[in-house]
Amino acid sequence: MHYFKNLSKQYLDYCQYQKNLNPKTLKAYKIDITQFLRVSNQIDEFLNKSYLSNYVTQLHKLYKPKTIKRKIASIKAFYNWLEFEEFIQENPFSKINLKFHEPRTLPKTINLDGITALLKTAYQELTTNSDSYCKTMACLRDIAVLELLFASGMRVSELCSLREEDISLINGRVRIYGKGSKERFITISNEEVLLALRNYNDAFRERIRKSEYLFVNRLHNRLSEQSVRFMIKKYAKKAKIQQHLTPHMFRHSFATLLLEEDVDIRYIQQILGHSSITTTQIYTHVSTKKQQDILTLKHPRNRVSVK
Repeated sequence: MHYFKNLSKQYLDYCQYQKNLNPKTLKAYKIDITQFLRVSNQIDEFLNKSYLSNYVTQLHKLYKPKTIKRKIASIKAFYNWLEFEEFIQENPFSKINLKFHEPRTLPKTINLDGITALLKTAYQELTTNSDSYCKTMACLRDIAVLELLFASGMRVSELCSLREEDISLINGRVRIYGKGSKERFITISNEEVLLALRNYNDAFRERIRKSEYLFVNRLHNRLSEQSVRFMIKKYAKKAKIQQHLTPHMFRHSFATLLLEEDVDIRYIQQILGHSSITTTQIYTHVSTKKQQDILTLKHPRNRVSVK
């Protein structure tokens, strides 16, 4: 087992320094591979097709399809690397037929009224706390974060990783490093959003330069993803929004609302940074209101006369 454990460390180094995988993916790989190697101390078992098949069966008993799919993908990638580097002569995973029946769930979104209520609450907090320096600073940052999340559709991890040089407050151009460090650009064209970002930048200029990251916390460190989650939860509660909101729901809402405005899905794919349009197609579900409008205006029964 120690043989494979040592190789797993080499593999994770390869993923980090040669493949440049992001920290979240690396953490998942490490968890999945460590869990797998902990099951047995016999090296031969890790090369045995039946043993691997039984392990997959056990995963199905313990986890949801999405988690199983990720865990197996992590282990399979490890074995592919072992074979490529000739640490093993044959990849036993190549003989295992793996099929997943992952239930398709529609992305959870925030409707436009909910987003409006959330933003209004944040702006009201800024006005209410204008006599408090600390609270005013926090509100300016929170407004900038919320506005940018909705204006760009970027992932919360991408937002928290933004650096000062990644955004131009003159033309609204934003450089985003997505999954696999893939670079893409979007443009923020709404003047209210740009004003919120400029106000934040003016107030936090020195802190931003010290931190190097665009969004910082009160300790002048990079704003964490968890802090953004708490931020959204706080304003949702103040706005009396009953729905449980998450940062990723801004991304879902961004895509869904653009589709409802008949924006070509290929443009949305590019903006979101999806490598495959199949990923973007999950947003092609039709909202209840849009469905009602379509059926009311476009249904062929409207052209059928029985009198």
